[in-house]
Amino acid sequence: MIAYIGLFGSAFIAATILPLQSEAVLVTLLVAGAHPVSVLIIVATVGNVLGSVVNWCLGRFLLRFKEKPWFPTSKGQLERAQNWYRRYGRWSLLGSWLPVVGDPLTVVAGVMREPLVPFLVLVTIAKGTRYLVLAALTLAWL
Repeated sequence: MIAYIGLFGSAFIAATILPLQSEAVLVTLLVAGAHPVSVLIIVATVGNVLGSVVNWCLGRFLLRFKEKPWFPTSKGQLERAQNWYRRYGRWSLLGSWLPVVGDPLTVVAGVMREPLVPFLVLVTIAKGTRYLVLAALTLAWL
């Protein structure tokens, strides 16, 4: 049970703006071979998606503070991100698994008022596929 909690926590935190690598935790657990692969993939995916929902919520409520001096982005950066999302739309959420750009993308989806259900579907597909591929590659290498 501790392994699942650790995996969930690392996946959750990794999806927020804090830097953490849930992939290393998943690979370690896969190599140990003490847990069902499908359960590990599901736990990692659920944790990572819920972390992305936190980002979406932050984005959803962040704009009310855009005039504050502590706001995390400049007006120009915010406009560029919004224009980018307008151009590529919700389908860009399939890239939410990508390092560096994936987490901010989920924040921008909240800023742009992406409805929660399509957000959840696309982010779950993206992040679940990443963990599935990682597990397949790890197990093929063993």
